[in-house]
Amino acid sequence: MNYAYNTQAPKKPTNVSINSDLLEKAKGLNINLSATLERALADQLRTEQRAQWLRENADAIQAYNQFVETNGTFSDSVRKF
Repeated sequence: MNYAYNTQAPKKPTNVSINSDLLEKAKGLNINLSATLERALADQLRTEQRAQWLRENADAIQAYNQFVETNGTFSDSVRKF
């Protein structure tokens, strides 16, 4: 699997503030806070990196789409559908 971060990097202790009721209920269900936060951050990181890539490449994507609209694709002449 291709990760957006180094999964082998050492863990680092961090302080966070969490709604006390949410924290109590999560602990009551034995939810691993570190693993849950790590998964959520990894998901958010992928989402933000994808959005950044799309912003950075918007001009190229638009130019390619315009080219295809005007000229078609390379395989148009051999496509049977």
